Amino acid sequence: MKRSAAALFATTLLTVPAFAQTTDHTERDATSRSAVHGDPDADVVITAPYVADLDLLAGASVVSGDELVRDIRGQIGDTLTKVPGVSATSFSPGASRPVLRGFQGERVRVLSDGLGTLDVSNTSSDHAVSIDPLTAERIEVLRGPAVLLFGSQAIGGAVNVLDRRIPRAVPENGVHVDAVGTYGSAADERSGGAAVDVALDHQFVVHFDGSYRKTDDVRVGGYVLSPELRADQLHRAEHAIEDGHDDEAAEATALANLRGRLPNSGTRTYTLGGGLALINDGGSLGVSVGYYDTNYGVPERPPGAHDHEEEGGHEHGPVTIGLHQWRADLRGEVNVNGGFLDKIRVRAGYSDYEHTEFEGDEVGTVFASTGFEGRLELVQADRGGWRGVVGFQGFTRDFSAVGEEAFVPPNVTDQYGLFTLQEVKLGGGLGLEGALRYERTGVSSNAVKLGIDEDAPVGRVDRGFDAFSGAVGVSYELGPRIKVGVNASRAVRAPSAEELFSNGPHVATQAYEVGDPNFRTEKSWGGEVYARGAVGSLKFQLAGYANWFTDYIYETETGLEIDELPVFQYRQADARYLGIEGEVSATLIHQGEFTLGGNVVVDYVRATLEDGSPVPRIPPFRVLAGIDASQGPFGGRVEVEHVTRQSRIAAFETETPAFTLVNASLTWHPFGEKRETSLILSANNIFDVEARRHASFTKDFVPLTGRDIRVAARISF
Repeated sequence: MKRSAAALFATTLLTVPAFAQTTDHTERDATSRSAVHGDPDADVVITAPYVADLDLLAGASVVSGDELVRDIRGQIGDTLTKVPGVSATSFSPGASRPVLRGFQGERVRVLSDGLGTLDVSNTSSDHAVSIDPLTAERIEVLRGPAVLLFGSQAIGGAVNVLDRRIPRAVPENGVHVDAVGTYGSAADERSGGAAVDVALDHQFVVHFDGSYRKTDDVRVGGYVLSPELRADQLHRAEHAIEDGHDDEAAEATALANLRGRLPNSGTRTYTLGGGLALINDGGSLGVSVGYYDTNYGVPERPPGAHDHEEEGGHEHGPVTIGLHQWRADLRGEVNVNGGFLDKIRVRAGYSDYEHTEFEGDEVGTVFASTGFEGRLELVQADRGGWRGVVGFQGFTRDFSAVGEEAFVPPNVTDQYGLFTLQEVKLGGGLGLEGALRYERTGVSSNAVKLGIDEDAPVGRVDRGFDAFSGAVGVSYELGPRIKVGVNASRAVRAPSAEELFSNGPHVATQAYEVGDPNFRTEKSWGGEVYARGAVGSLKFQLAGYANWFTDYIYETETGLEIDELPVFQYRQADARYLGIEGEVSATLIHQGEFTLGGNVVVDYVRATLEDGSPVPRIPPFRVLAGIDASQGPFGGRVEVEHVTRQSRIAAFETETPAFTLVNASLTWHPFGEKRETSLILSANNIFDVEARRHASFTKDFVPLTGRDIRVAARISF
C-alpha cells in the first residue's frame, strides 16, 4: 500500500515537465465570485472530481454564498441541516457530522476537495470533523450511486468541502481577499476567517488563510434533559432522600430542573493554511499545508436512578477534547486534449492527527493517527456522446489509542481501489451510465482483546476483504430542462477497525463498546428513481430510494454493564432502508427590482432490521418551507422547519418529540446585489423551543440551540 502511495507522488512529479512546456497564456479568474464562498446566483455545478452533471448522482446540492454565511456553524454537520436528506449527529457544539439519508459514521464520506478529511471523526460521534466551514468556498452534498467513486464508505453519500488553499485560478487584479466574521448570541460566539490569493506573476499564485472561533456554553430552549431523563433524576432524588443522601438528592433535583445553559459545551477553534500553485494552459500543479486546532467540551449524561458514587465506580471530571491536525495536500491536472484522453488528474493528502480526551485535568486517552490518501484519474475525451473516467485510489491509516480507556487497540488499515465510470448519450434524450469499483482492504492489529472479560486473551488479528461494487443508470430527457431516470447499484463495504476491534470503555460516549473481529463484508442492493429540472421559474429535484442490506453492521445496547457503563455491541443483520427527499423552489413575483420566491424541502427515511425492529438513530419526517424577497441590495427570508415525532425506535432508544423552528434573516449588499460583500442579520429558533435531533447519540441531554440572534459580515475585493 505504501508503495502505491509513493507511486502516486512519483506520478505527480512526472507531470511537472508538461506544465513547463506549455504556452504562457494564463487562465484568468474574473474573481467576481468569492474565493471563499462562491457565486450565490450561479446554477448548481458540482466541482467534485468528474461527477459534474452525472445522472448517477440522483441528487446533489450546493451550499455557497450568502446561504453558507447565514447557516455557517462550527461543525460541518450543523451547517448543512437545511439541505434535503441531511441531518446531523449533533453530539455537541464541538462535534457534529452529516447524516445523509439516515446513514452516518462509516457510510458517509466527508471530503476536503475530493479526498477524505484523514481525521477520526468517522470512528465515533464525539470526534470533531477537522474542517472549519469558515474557510470553505462551497460545500457540495452528493447522493446516489456515482458517489462510489470516492470509496465504498460513501454508500450513504458524500460531503465535499472546497476551499482555495491550493489556488485554482490567477486573480485578475493580482490580489483577491475574502473575509467572513460572525457573532451568535446563544453561545456568545465570536468567529472570523479570511483568505487571500496573491499572483506572483502571470502563472504562480500563493494563498494564505486562517480562522478563529470561540464559544461559551450554549443556551438551549427549554430543559436541558429530556422528559425521560428528568423523571429519572427526580426518581434518583427520591431514592437519595430515602437513603439519607441529601447532597445527592439536591444534585439530582438541580439536574432535573436545569434550563438555560448547557454545561461543558464551549469550544475554541483556530486554523492556519497556505498554498502555492502553478496555473497555465497546460494545467495546474499546487501544494498546500494546513493546521487545525480545537478544544471542546463533551456534555455528560447524568447518572441514573440506581447509580451511586461508590469507590471503584466510573468517576471522572468534566470531559473535554483537545485536537490538532497537520495536513499537507497536492493537486495536479494535465490538459492532454487528446483524441481519447482529455485530462490526467492527481490528488494526494497526508495527515498527522492527534486528540486527547481529558477527564478534568487528567489525561484520559490519547488518539493518534497518521494517514495518506491519493487518487489518480484518467479522464476520457468526449467521443460522440461517450465519456468516462478510469482511476486508482489508495489509502493508509496507522491508528493508536493510548490510555486506561482506549476502547480500540492500535491498528493499521490499508486500502486501494480501482474504479471507472462511463456515460453514453444514446440519442433521443436517452442516456446510459455505469460505474464499477474494486476495493481491497486490509485491517490488522497486534493487540485485539478476544472477549469482554477482564482477563480475556489478547492476540493479533489480520483481516483482508475484497469488495466489488457497481451501478447502472438510465435517464431520459422529457424536455430541454427536465430529466427523469432510474439507477440500480450493488455496494460492498469492508468493516472498519472500530467495528472489528473495539473492546473497552469510551468515556466521551459513556459506553463500553465491543466489536467483532469475525465480521463479514457489508453488502447492499440499491435502487432509486428521480426527476429534476425546471419549468419556467419553477425548479425541482425529487428522489425516492431503497437499499437492501445483507450483513448490515450496527451498534446496539446489550443490557449489560461494565464499570457502570452500558455495553454497546456491534452486530450484523439484514436491513432495509426506504426513503424520499426533494426540494421545489419557484419565483412567485418578479416586478422590476422586486422578487418574491419560495422553496419547500422534504425528506423521510424508514430503516428496519430483519427482525422488524427499527435501525437506531434514524431521523423522522421533516418539512421546511421558506419565503424569500429581495429589492435591490436588500433581501429577506422567513422559514419554518417542522420535524415530526420519532416513535419508531430501537429497544434502547427513547422517543423524540416533534418540534418546529422558525427562522428569519435580512441581507444587505452595500455595494449592490451583484457584489459579494454582504451583511446578514438572522434570528434562529425565534420562539426558543426545545428541540432534539433523533440522529444524535446525546439527544436526551444535548438539545439544539435555543434562540440565537446572529450577525454575519462577508467582505470580498
